[in-house]
Amino acid sequence: MYLLVFLIIFPLLASVVLLSLKTERLRGWAVKFSSLAISLAVLGLLATTFHQDIQFFKAESYLVDKLMFFIELALAGYLLYCGLRFKRYRVILLILLQTMLMIYFESFAGRNLLVENNLFVDKFSIIMSLIVGIIGSLICIYSIGYMHDFHEEYHKEIKDRRNFFFFVIFIFLSAMFGVIFSNNLLWLYFFWEITTICSFLLIGYKRTEESRNNAFSALEINLFGGLAFLVGIIYLYKTVGSIELSQIMLLGKAGALVPVILICFAGLTKSAQLPFSSWLLGAMVAPTPVSALLHSSTMVKAGVYIILRFAAVLQGTLAGFALALVGGVTFLIASFIAISQSDAKKVLAYSTIANLGLIVLCAGVGTYEAMWAAILLIIFHAVAKCLLFLCVGTVEHKIHSRNIENMSGLIISLPKISIMMQIGMAGMFLAPFGMLISKWAALKALVDYNPLLAIFVVFGSSVTLFFWVKWMGKLITVVEHKDEIEDRVSKSQWFPLMALSALTIVICGFFPLVSSALIEPYCLEIYGRTISMSHGNIVIMSIMLAMVMLFPLSFINYGKRVKVVDAYLGGANINNNVQFRGSAGATKNMSMHNYYLEDYFGEKRLLKFGMVISVVLVVAMLGLSLR
Repeated sequence: MYLLVFLIIFPLLASVVLLSLKTERLRGWAVKFSSLAISLAVLGLLATTFHQDIQFFKAESYLVDKLMFFIELALAGYLLYCGLRFKRYRVILLILLQTMLMIYFESFAGRNLLVENNLFVDKFSIIMSLIVGIIGSLICIYSIGYMHDFHEEYHKEIKDRRNFFFFVIFIFLSAMFGVIFSNNLLWLYFFWEITTICSFLLIGYKRTEESRNNAFSALEINLFGGLAFLVGIIYLYKTVGSIELSQIMLLGKAGALVPVILICFAGLTKSAQLPFSSWLLGAMVAPTPVSALLHSSTMVKAGVYIILRFAAVLQGTLAGFALALVGGVTFLIASFIAISQSDAKKVLAYSTIANLGLIVLCAGVGTYEAMWAAILLIIFHAVAKCLLFLCVGTVEHKIHSRNIENMSGLIISLPKISIMMQIGMAGMFLAPFGMLISKWAALKALVDYNPLLAIFVVFGSSVTLFFWVKWMGKLITVVEHKDEIEDRVSKSQWFPLMALSALTIVICGFFPLVSSALIEPYCLEIYGRTISMSHGNIVIMSIMLAMVMLFPLSFINYGKRVKVVDAYLGGANINNNVQFRGSAGATKNMSMHNYYLEDYFGEKRLLKFGMVISVVLVVAMLGLSLR
């Protein structure tokens, strides 16, 4: 219990210290120390609890409940002020509705509300805490150098509020640990809303009109989900008299489906599934560490985490099938849209939305095979996608662009960063890296459950091959001489990038161990049965991994021992071999561009289609839960 409380309280204390530190040097050391402490704590939790069954902790709650209630009222007051100041009437309405519901619940429940166990830890909690603790800490360390460059070199016009930035980041981590370890749904809801407010503050960090609009958009969508979450808790208490997460699992489909679907609706908003994906795309306006934090390890993972918690209840229900279809449509549409994007962050954002959709698809199916695949997807996606976001942030600062077309020849100008990006991309779609293994597992689970659902995985996964390969090709395409500029990357950025690159490979190599020690026991605990990889598959995967490891090694001395020759341009090469003289004597420029096929996969065209279908499915999901 002490480690659980430490992981919730310590980041909160660290945030207060960081808010008070005005000196950059001291703040940097405080971030490093706090990140190290959090990482060691989650590793300690793994070492002490992975061999044990689920553990519950009472944790006296009366005073804590009252404190949380007053904090919620204070935060509601702050958001109400923001809504009035900037004339955001939907925010005002949602805040008023939530506040009235909280006061109503407090008035009729109050002292009569008895929760036997407020905190718990199981195998799934351990996995999520490792993702939040280790990856979140690496993002914090990366932020030290990134935010220095952000304010000192690239955005001098933006007020330097780095102490506030780190203050919010560490509160965010504290809230995420609260979400992971809370068995009391009121506590979980409290931490859930804290993550919403932190994301609002982080997205609006620049205080420009665009960032403010995007921050309010994210706030509106997540408050809407939070309202559904609160209604689900009240409904659950009135019908069964309990608000414990563990108790819902014992009620079965008949007694728990309505509140479960309401809470899963909140999960859809938080995980940016269609039709709620716009807030995640708007978050791109924030500094890169915010994008990495929201898209890989914390915010969006909270959404799929809560849905996966209820996967066993959803299994075999029509409402669960509708939820699965929402995830499937999101996976397919977002994957196709990613083809048409040349903005690197947008490609990563749509890829994130798509992969979260695949996790939701597995959760809606709810079988033990689908659960195993979904947890694997969470693990591999968190590591590889965080690496890619941070790499793109560094590249953007060094080449002053995040357009994929401008990343041509990055293997020469930023060789190590380029290799790390290729490792991250390989982690997303190449065998034997984890995402491909996870998609294979998801495909098998869907074929066994309903072969029609497998169509989403087949076509969506095929599309990802297209946009990842053309980006990888751009990195190693050399069309002109470029100087190496990697020495300008700050030291505090190198360690997280190298650590995440190593994790992408190591987790793939040791994922059978992760599966046998954590995922399989969790599935066995929930379903009474599980799956595991055969010895032959593990051997094949190990051989493939050894071969893939040779790929980045081949680029270490690129440009030194490798002879780069000019491309034949269909005529006489001139002017540093970037132009050629054709047969008619005309001078023509050499150009190499990717296909984006906007006429077929453009954002506007596909989003409208996806929004209509997903709205129908969400309404059907809510309606079917009432049957």
